[in-house]
Amino acid sequence: MEVKNNAQGSFDEVFIEEGFYVLKFQNESGDKLQYSREINKRFIQFHFCLKGSGNFLFNQGNYTLNVTEENSLLLYNTQLDLPLHLELAANSSIVSVVMTLRKFHSLFTNEANYIPFLSTDNKEKKYYAQEPFSPSISVILSQIINYNLHPSIKSLYVKGKIYELIALYFNKSPNADIEQCPYLADEENVKKIKKAKEIILANMAEPPTLSELASEIGLSLKRLKEGFKQIYGDSVYSFLFDHKMDYAKNLLETGQYNVNEIGLKVGYSTASHFIAAFKKKYNTTPKKYLLALAGN
Repeated sequence: MEVKNNAQGSFDEVFIEEGFYVLKFQNESGDKLQYSREINKRFIQFHFCLKGSGNFLFNQGNYTLNVTEENSLLLYNTQLDLPLHLELAANSSIVSVVMTLRKFHSLFTNEANYIPFLSTDNKEKKYYAQEPFSPSISVILSQIINYNLHPSIKSLYVKGKIYELIALYFNKSPNADIEQCPYLADEENVKKIKKAKEIILANMAEPPTLSELASEIGLSLKRLKEGFKQIYGDSVYSFLFDHKMDYAKNLLETGQYNVNEIGLKVGYSTASHFIAAFKKKYNTTPKKYLLALAGN
């Protein structure tokens, strides 16, 4: 089953095991993007909106469920297929977990009565639930989207995080909001780390020092470093470097700027420094990259 989108956007599907998938949708553009995927009635769907918002369309668009930032949507219907038709808003990201009812039930073999929609009364019915999720879930979702690991362990890493995500999702105890990381012990610190990311991206040509950034968001330098790594899977400047190179590549593809202009936009005072950085990221120079594009 393939996901199709009708515009440039970031999508990744991670196969966990038979009957168990993770879908990652990211839209960093200024326009809405459309995605579709066949999902039959054997599957339960969990959708988590980490940033922005998305609309899930049903019955040729006649029925819509909206999911907003830091909210989740749970769907299943034993009588009817629920294919995924997602309209993802600009600057939004959603992580979806899709698994068969059989696989899901196996996760809670001894706890099935704890899950409302697995009760005898609901097993032949449709079910959906919308609710906000905790800061701890927000951290896990960020890690799923932003991990920086060798491809050979990608599936194992995501699998571990998804099990953690599902466990926290169904943990309704009063302590469900306690963060895994001691540096992210409350929702306010999570917001500060997210603010740090916004600041460096908005000032990528002349980013603040780590000390300046820590002071601006009101965290210690140590908490900034540890918290950023915990949420985004990378150091502050390594994360920024990847963003700058992706931004530069997108500018190259427009054909509206030369190498010098693009280098300046992302913070390199000389073309040679920008070319070296681009080659480090993509193993090719900007010029060769453009030639390769022209040849396709």
